[in-house]
Amino acid sequence: MPIVSRIADLQRDIAAGRRDIHAHPELLYDVHRTAGSVADKLRQFGCEEVVIGIGRTGVVGVIRGRRGEGGRVIGLRADMDALPIQEANDVPYKSTMPGKMHACGHDGHTAMLLGATRYLAETRNFAGTAVVIFQPAEEGGAGGKAMVQDGLMERFRIEEVYGMHNYPGLPLGQFAIRPGPMMAAADRIYIDIEGRGGHAARPHISIDSILVGSQLVNQLQSIVARNVDPLEAAVISICQFHAGTADNIIPQTARLSGTARSLTPEVRDLLEQRVREVVEGTAKLYGAKVKLVYKRDYPVTRNHEHQTAFAASVASDVAGSERVDDHAAPVMGAEDFSFMLEARPGAFIFVGNGDSAGLHHPAYDFNDEAIPFGTSYWVKLVETAMPG
Repeated sequence: MPIVSRIADLQRDIAAGRRDIHAHPELLYDVHRTAGSVADKLRQFGCEEVVIGIGRTGVVGVIRGRRGEGGRVIGLRADMDALPIQEANDVPYKSTMPGKMHACGHDGHTAMLLGATRYLAETRNFAGTAVVIFQPAEEGGAGGKAMVQDGLMERFRIEEVYGMHNYPGLPLGQFAIRPGPMMAAADRIYIDIEGRGGHAARPHISIDSILVGSQLVNQLQSIVARNVDPLEAAVISICQFHAGTADNIIPQTARLSGTARSLTPEVRDLLEQRVREVVEGTAKLYGAKVKLVYKRDYPVTRNHEHQTAFAASVASDVAGSERVDDHAAPVMGAEDFSFMLEARPGAFIFVGNGDSAGLHHPAYDFNDEAIPFGTSYWVKLVETAMPG
Protein backbone atom coordinates (compact mmCIF):
# COMPACT_ATOMS: atom_id res chain seq x y z
CA MET A 1 0.00 0.00 0.00
CA PRO A 2 1.45 3.39 -0.99
CA ILE A 3 1.89 4.96 2.42
CA VAL A 4 4.19 7.95 2.01
CA SER A 5 7.65 6.66 2.94
CA ARG A 6 8.65 9.77 4.87
CA ILE A 7 5.41 9.53 6.88
CA ALA A 8 6.23 5.93 7.79
CA ASP A 9 9.63 7.15 9.00
CA LEU A 10 7.93 9.82 11.11
CA GLN A 11 5.36 7.49 12.68
CA ARG A 12 7.27 7.07 15.95
CA ASP A 13 7.67 10.83 16.38
CA ILE A 14 4.02 11.45 15.53
CA ALA A 15 2.91 8.75 17.99
CA ALA A 16 5.09 10.26 20.73
CA GLY A 17 3.43 13.62 20.18
CA ARG A 18 0.01 11.99 20.24
CA ARG A 19 0.76 10.29 23.55
CA ASP A 20 1.94 13.55 25.10
CA ILE A 21 -1.36 15.17 24.14
CA HIS A 22 -3.20 12.11 25.47
CA ALA A 23 -1.49 12.43 28.86
CA HIS A 24 -2.52 16.08 29.16
CA PRO A 25 -6.20 16.30 28.10
CA GLU A 26 -7.99 19.65 28.09
CA LEU A 27 -11.68 20.42 27.70
CA LEU A 28 -13.64 22.65 25.34
CA TYR A 29 -11.93 26.03 24.82
CA ASP A 30 -9.49 25.51 27.71
CA VAL A 31 -6.89 23.89 25.47
CA HIS A 32 -4.06 26.31 26.21
CA ARG A 33 -1.31 23.71 26.65
CA THR A 34 -2.30 21.80 23.53
CA ALA A 35 -2.78 24.91 21.41
CA GLY A 36 0.54 26.34 22.64
CA SER A 37 2.37 23.14 21.75
CA VAL A 38 0.70 23.05 18.32
CA ALA A 39 1.67 26.66 17.60
CA ASP A 40 5.27 26.03 18.66
CA LYS A 41 5.54 23.03 16.36
CA LEU A 42 4.02 24.89 13.42
CA ARG A 43 6.69 27.55 13.83
CA GLN A 44 9.42 24.92 14.11
CA PHE A 45 8.18 23.22 10.95
CA GLY A 46 8.50 26.50 9.03
CA CYS A 47 4.90 27.57 8.41
CA GLU A 48 4.81 31.02 6.78
CA GLU A 49 2.09 32.14 9.18
CA VAL A 50 1.03 30.84 12.58
CA VAL A 51 -2.04 32.53 14.03
CA ILE A 52 -3.41 31.82 17.49
CA GLY A 53 -6.71 32.81 19.07
CA ILE A 54 -8.99 32.08 16.09
CA GLY A 55 -12.28 30.99 17.65
CA ARG A 56 -10.86 31.84 21.12
CA THR A 57 -8.15 29.17 21.32
CA GLY A 58 -7.88 27.79 17.79
CA VAL A 59 -4.57 27.71 15.93
CA VAL A 60 -4.04 28.12 12.18
CA GLY A 61 -0.88 27.51 10.16
CA VAL A 62 -0.22 28.47 6.55
CA ILE A 63 2.10 26.46 4.25
CA ARG A 64 2.76 27.73 0.76
CA GLY A 65 3.85 25.46 -2.04
CA ARG A 66 6.84 25.94 -4.28
CA ARG A 67 5.23 28.67 -6.31
CA GLY A 68 4.53 30.81 -3.25
CA GLU A 69 1.54 33.15 -3.49
CA GLY A 70 -1.37 32.34 -5.76
CA GLY A 71 -3.06 29.07 -6.63
CA ARG A 72 -5.77 27.28 -4.74
CA VAL A 73 -6.19 27.36 -0.96
CA ILE A 74 -7.19 24.12 0.80
CA GLY A 75 -8.06 23.88 4.50
CA LEU A 76 -7.36 20.77 6.63
CA ARG A 77 -8.95 20.58 10.07
CA ALA A 78 -8.24 18.63 13.27
CA ASP A 79 -9.85 19.00 16.71
CA MET A 80 -7.87 19.31 19.96
CA ASP A 81 -10.25 18.94 22.93
CA ALA A 82 -10.88 15.96 25.22
CA LEU A 83 -13.88 14.72 27.22
CA PRO A 84 -14.93 14.83 30.91
CA ILE A 85 -14.41 11.08 31.40
CA GLN A 86 -12.21 9.20 33.86
CA GLU A 87 -9.78 7.07 31.86
CA ALA A 88 -9.84 3.30 32.49
CA ASN A 89 -6.72 2.44 30.49
CA ASP A 90 -3.49 1.47 32.24
CA VAL A 91 -0.91 2.75 29.76
CA PRO A 92 2.31 4.73 30.28
CA TYR A 93 0.71 7.80 28.72
CA LYS A 94 -2.53 7.57 30.71
CA SER A 95 -4.30 10.85 31.42
CA THR A 96 -2.67 12.83 34.22
CA MET A 97 -5.82 14.92 34.68
CA PRO A 98 -8.49 13.30 36.89
CA GLY A 99 -11.86 13.18 35.20
CA LYS A 100 -10.51 14.12 31.77
CA MET A 101 -9.36 11.95 28.88
CA HIS A 102 -9.00 11.81 25.13
CA ALA A 103 -11.86 9.36 24.63
CA CYS A 104 -12.62 10.41 21.05
CA GLY A 105 -9.20 10.39 19.43
CA HIS A 106 -8.70 14.12 19.02
CA ASP A 107 -5.15 13.53 20.25
CA GLY A 108 -4.64 11.34 17.18
CA HIS A 109 -6.32 13.83 14.86
CA THR A 110 -4.08 16.65 16.06
CA ALA A 111 -0.94 14.51 15.88
CA MET A 112 -1.68 13.29 12.34
CA LEU A 113 -2.29 16.80 11.04
CA LEU A 114 0.92 17.98 12.73
CA GLY A 115 2.77 15.14 11.01
CA ALA A 116 1.31 16.14 7.66
CA THR A 117 2.25 19.76 8.31
CA ARG A 118 5.85 18.77 9.01
CA TYR A 119 6.03 16.81 5.76
CA LEU A 120 4.34 19.47 3.64
CA ALA A 121 6.57 22.21 5.05
CA GLU A 122 9.66 20.09 4.29
CA THR A 123 8.75 19.12 0.73
CA ARG A 124 6.35 21.82 -0.53
CA ASN A 125 5.57 19.54 -3.45
CA PHE A 126 2.40 21.40 -4.36
CA ALA A 127 1.33 24.62 -6.06
CA GLY A 128 -0.99 26.59 -3.82
CA THR A 129 -1.58 27.04 -0.11
CA ALA A 130 -2.40 24.50 2.58
CA VAL A 131 -4.09 25.95 5.68
CA VAL A 132 -3.92 23.65 8.71
CA ILE A 133 -6.69 24.27 11.25
CA PHE A 134 -6.49 23.11 14.86
CA GLN A 135 -9.88 23.60 16.47
CA PRO A 136 -10.99 23.72 20.11
CA ALA A 137 -14.31 22.72 21.63
CA GLU A 138 -15.68 20.14 19.22
CA GLU A 139 -17.20 18.21 22.12
CA GLY A 140 -20.30 20.33 22.62
CA GLY A 141 -18.72 23.78 22.49
CA ALA A 142 -19.17 24.50 18.77
CA GLY A 143 -15.55 25.50 18.31
CA GLY A 144 -15.92 25.01 14.56
CA LYS A 145 -18.69 27.59 14.51
CA ALA A 146 -16.58 29.97 16.62
CA MET A 147 -13.68 29.74 14.17
CA VAL A 148 -15.96 30.35 11.18
CA GLN A 149 -17.58 33.32 12.90
CA ASP A 150 -14.10 34.65 13.68
CA GLY A 151 -13.43 34.96 9.96
CA LEU A 152 -11.44 31.76 9.39
CA MET A 153 -12.51 31.21 5.80
CA GLU A 154 -12.24 34.82 4.67
CA ARG A 155 -9.01 35.67 6.51
CA PHE A 156 -7.11 32.73 5.01
CA ARG A 157 -9.05 32.72 1.71
CA ILE A 158 -9.96 29.05 2.12
CA GLU A 159 -11.76 27.64 -0.92
CA GLU A 160 -12.35 24.04 0.20
CA VAL A 161 -12.11 22.40 3.62
CA TYR A 162 -11.59 18.78 4.66
CA GLY A 163 -11.91 16.93 7.96
CA MET A 164 -11.19 13.43 9.27
CA HIS A 165 -12.21 11.31 12.26
CA ASN A 166 -11.06 7.92 13.45
CA TYR A 167 -13.72 5.18 13.52
CA PRO A 168 -13.57 2.22 15.96
CA GLY A 169 -14.70 -1.01 14.32
CA LEU A 170 -13.53 0.08 10.88
CA PRO A 171 -10.40 -1.99 10.17
CA LEU A 172 -7.00 -0.36 10.15
CA GLY A 173 -6.05 0.93 6.72
CA GLN A 174 -9.64 1.44 5.62
CA PHE A 175 -11.61 4.62 4.97
CA ALA A 176 -15.33 5.39 4.80
CA ILE A 177 -17.12 8.37 3.30
CA ARG A 178 -20.33 9.28 1.53
CA PRO A 179 -21.79 12.26 -0.34
CA GLY A 180 -24.61 14.13 1.37
CA PRO A 181 -25.49 13.59 5.04
CA MET A 182 -22.51 11.94 6.76
CA MET A 183 -23.40 12.68 10.39
CA ALA A 184 -26.56 13.86 12.10
CA ALA A 185 -27.83 17.19 13.31
CA ALA A 186 -27.78 17.29 17.11
CA ASP A 187 -30.30 19.28 19.16
CA ARG A 188 -30.42 19.62 22.94
CA ILE A 189 -33.50 19.11 25.10
CA TYR A 190 -33.88 20.57 28.61
CA ILE A 191 -37.11 20.07 30.57
CA ASP A 192 -37.82 21.58 34.00
CA ILE A 193 -40.87 20.15 35.74
CA GLU A 194 -42.60 21.79 38.69
CA GLY A 195 -45.17 19.73 40.54
CA ARG A 196 -46.32 19.98 44.16
CA GLY A 197 -44.00 18.48 46.72
CA GLY A 198 -45.23 16.53 49.69
CA HIS A 199 -45.01 13.45 51.89
CA ALA A 200 -44.52 10.14 50.14
CA ALA A 201 -47.40 8.71 52.20
CA ARG A 202 -49.84 11.31 50.85
CA PRO A 203 -49.33 11.30 47.07
CA HIS A 204 -52.97 12.23 46.45
CA ILE A 205 -52.37 15.82 47.56
CA SER A 206 -49.10 16.17 45.64
CA ILE A 207 -48.22 16.49 41.99
CA ASP A 208 -45.40 14.02 41.57
CA SER A 209 -42.63 15.51 39.42
CA ILE A 210 -40.94 12.09 39.20
CA LEU A 211 -44.09 10.50 37.79
CA VAL A 212 -44.43 13.30 35.25
CA GLY A 213 -40.77 12.94 34.29
CA SER A 214 -41.10 9.17 33.95
CA GLN A 215 -44.05 9.54 31.64
CA LEU A 216 -42.13 12.09 29.59
CA VAL A 217 -39.19 9.71 29.17
CA ASN A 218 -41.53 7.05 27.79
CA GLN A 219 -43.55 9.41 25.62
CA LEU A 220 -40.60 11.31 24.14
CA GLN A 221 -38.70 8.18 23.22
CA SER A 222 -41.79 6.84 21.43
CA ILE A 223 -41.89 9.80 19.03
CA VAL A 224 -39.40 8.20 16.64
CA ALA A 225 -41.27 4.89 16.68
CA ARG A 226 -44.69 6.38 15.98
CA ASN A 227 -44.23 9.73 14.25
CA VAL A 228 -41.15 9.41 12.03
CA ASP A 229 -41.27 7.58 8.69
CA PRO A 230 -39.53 4.21 9.26
CA LEU A 231 -37.42 4.89 6.17
CA GLU A 232 -36.00 8.04 7.76
CA ALA A 233 -33.37 8.20 10.52
CA ALA A 234 -33.99 9.85 13.89
CA VAL A 235 -33.07 9.48 17.55
CA ILE A 236 -34.45 10.97 20.76
CA SER A 237 -32.57 10.00 23.91
CA ILE A 238 -33.27 11.34 27.40
CA CYS A 239 -29.94 10.92 29.16
CA GLN A 240 -30.31 12.75 32.47
CA PHE A 241 -33.07 12.67 35.12
CA HIS A 242 -32.47 14.64 38.31
CA ALA A 243 -35.03 14.75 41.13
CA GLY A 244 -35.52 14.22 44.83
CA THR A 245 -33.56 14.51 48.07
CA ALA A 246 -34.92 11.71 50.28
CA ASP A 247 -36.80 8.41 50.07
CA ASN A 248 -39.97 9.74 51.72
CA ILE A 249 -40.37 13.10 49.99
CA ILE A 250 -42.20 13.63 46.72
CA PRO A 251 -40.01 16.28 45.08
CA GLN A 252 -41.36 19.61 43.97
CA THR A 253 -39.19 19.68 40.86
CA ALA A 254 -37.42 17.44 38.38
CA ARG A 255 -35.13 18.08 35.44
CA LEU A 256 -34.64 16.02 32.30
CA SER A 257 -32.14 16.56 29.53
CA GLY A 258 -31.31 14.74 26.33
CA THR A 259 -30.71 14.98 22.63
CA ALA A 260 -32.56 14.70 19.33
CA ARG A 261 -30.74 13.58 16.15
CA SER A 262 -31.83 13.78 12.52
CA LEU A 263 -30.46 13.75 8.98
CA THR A 264 -32.98 15.95 7.13
CA PRO A 265 -34.55 19.37 7.81
CA GLU A 266 -38.04 17.88 7.62
CA VAL A 267 -37.38 15.28 10.31
CA ARG A 268 -35.59 17.86 12.44
CA ASP A 269 -38.66 20.12 12.32
CA LEU A 270 -40.96 17.19 13.10
CA LEU A 271 -38.94 16.15 16.15
CA GLU A 272 -39.01 19.64 17.63
CA GLN A 273 -42.73 20.00 17.00
CA ARG A 274 -43.60 16.67 18.58
CA VAL A 275 -41.28 17.17 21.58
CA ARG A 276 -43.05 20.45 22.34
CA GLU A 277 -46.50 18.89 21.96
CA VAL A 278 -45.67 15.86 24.10
CA VAL A 279 -44.06 17.91 26.87
CA GLU A 280 -46.92 20.38 27.06
CA GLY A 281 -49.61 17.70 26.81
CA THR A 282 -48.10 15.42 29.45
CA ALA A 283 -47.60 18.28 31.90
CA LYS A 284 -51.21 19.35 31.43
CA LEU A 285 -52.44 15.79 31.93
CA TYR A 286 -50.84 15.62 35.39
CA GLY A 287 -51.40 19.23 36.39
CA ALA A 288 -47.71 20.13 36.46
CA LYS A 289 -45.93 23.18 35.17
CA VAL A 290 -43.16 22.67 32.67
CA LYS A 291 -40.46 24.71 30.96
CA LEU A 292 -38.91 23.31 27.78
CA VAL A 293 -35.74 24.60 26.17
CA TYR A 294 -35.17 23.02 22.76
CA LYS A 295 -31.82 24.20 21.42
CA ARG A 296 -30.85 23.56 17.82
CA ASP A 297 -27.16 22.79 18.06
CA TYR A 298 -24.87 21.19 15.45
CA PRO A 299 -26.32 20.97 11.93
CA VAL A 300 -26.05 17.93 9.67
CA THR A 301 -22.49 17.19 8.55
CA ARG A 302 -23.23 17.27 4.83
CA ASN A 303 -20.47 16.29 2.41
CA HIS A 304 -20.33 18.05 -0.95
CA GLU A 305 -20.53 15.67 -3.89
CA HIS A 306 -17.49 16.77 -5.93
CA GLN A 307 -15.20 17.07 -2.90
CA THR A 308 -16.40 13.70 -1.57
CA ALA A 309 -15.51 11.96 -4.82
CA PHE A 310 -12.10 13.62 -4.72
CA ALA A 311 -11.49 12.64 -1.07
CA ALA A 312 -12.46 9.04 -1.84
CA SER A 313 -10.02 8.93 -4.74
CA VAL A 314 -7.22 10.23 -2.50
CA ALA A 315 -8.04 7.63 0.15
CA SER A 316 -7.96 4.98 -2.59
CA ASP A 317 -4.46 6.13 -3.55
CA VAL A 318 -3.39 5.59 0.06
CA ALA A 319 -5.21 2.36 0.91
CA GLY A 320 -6.41 0.86 -2.36
CA SER A 321 -9.91 1.27 -3.78
CA GLU A 322 -11.06 -2.02 -2.24
CA ARG A 323 -10.40 -0.54 1.22
CA VAL A 324 -12.46 2.63 0.72
CA ASP A 325 -16.22 2.57 1.18
CA ASP A 326 -17.40 5.64 -0.72
CA HIS A 327 -21.09 5.07 0.04
CA ALA A 328 -20.90 4.35 3.76
CA ALA A 329 -24.05 4.53 5.83
CA PRO A 330 -24.47 7.82 7.73
CA VAL A 331 -24.08 7.78 11.50
CA MET A 332 -26.22 9.53 14.11
CA GLY A 333 -23.28 11.05 15.95
CA ALA A 334 -22.73 14.76 15.33
CA GLU A 335 -19.76 16.91 14.36
CA ASP A 336 -19.23 20.66 14.43
CA PHE A 337 -17.15 20.37 11.28
CA SER A 338 -20.65 20.78 9.88
CA PHE A 339 -20.31 24.55 10.37
CA MET A 340 -17.20 24.60 8.19
CA LEU A 341 -18.98 22.57 5.50
CA GLU A 342 -21.79 25.12 5.55
CA ALA A 343 -19.21 27.86 4.96
CA ARG A 344 -17.17 26.13 2.24
CA PRO A 345 -17.44 23.01 0.06
CA GLY A 346 -15.55 20.02 1.39
CA ALA A 347 -15.78 16.51 2.80
CA PHE A 348 -15.44 14.62 6.07
CA ILE A 349 -13.94 11.11 6.06
CA PHE A 350 -13.57 8.27 8.58
CA VAL A 351 -10.27 6.41 9.00
CA GLY A 352 -10.24 2.96 10.61
CA ASN A 353 -9.19 2.67 14.26
CA GLY A 354 -9.41 -1.12 14.25
CA ASP A 355 -10.91 -3.25 17.00
CA SER A 356 -10.84 -0.66 19.79
CA ALA A 357 -13.30 0.43 22.45
CA GLY A 358 -15.94 2.79 21.13
CA LEU A 359 -15.77 6.56 21.05
CA HIS A 360 -16.56 8.25 24.39
CA HIS A 361 -15.81 5.02 26.28
CA PRO A 362 -13.39 5.14 29.27
CA ALA A 363 -11.31 2.33 27.72
CA TYR A 364 -11.01 3.96 24.28
CA ASP A 365 -7.55 4.73 22.92
CA PHE A 366 -6.51 6.04 19.53
CA ASN A 367 -4.65 3.36 17.58
CA ASP A 368 -1.19 4.64 16.64
CA GLU A 369 -1.09 2.15 13.76
CA ALA A 370 -3.67 4.38 12.03
CA ILE A 371 -1.16 7.26 11.88
CA PRO A 372 0.50 6.39 8.53
CA PHE A 373 -2.89 6.12 6.82
CA GLY A 374 -4.41 9.32 8.16
CA THR A 375 -1.26 11.38 7.76
CA SER A 376 -0.61 10.08 4.23
CA TYR A 377 -4.21 10.94 3.36
CA TRP A 378 -3.64 14.58 4.34
CA VAL A 379 -0.39 14.78 2.39
CA LYS A 380 -1.76 13.19 -0.75
CA LEU A 381 -4.91 15.31 -0.58
CA VAL A 382 -2.86 18.51 -0.74
CA GLU A 383 -0.42 17.26 -3.37
CA THR A 384 -3.21 15.85 -5.56
CA ALA A 385 -5.50 18.86 -5.25
CA MET A 386 -2.68 21.31 -6.02
CA PRO A 387 -0.06 19.41 -8.07
CA GLY A 388 3.30 21.14 -8.15
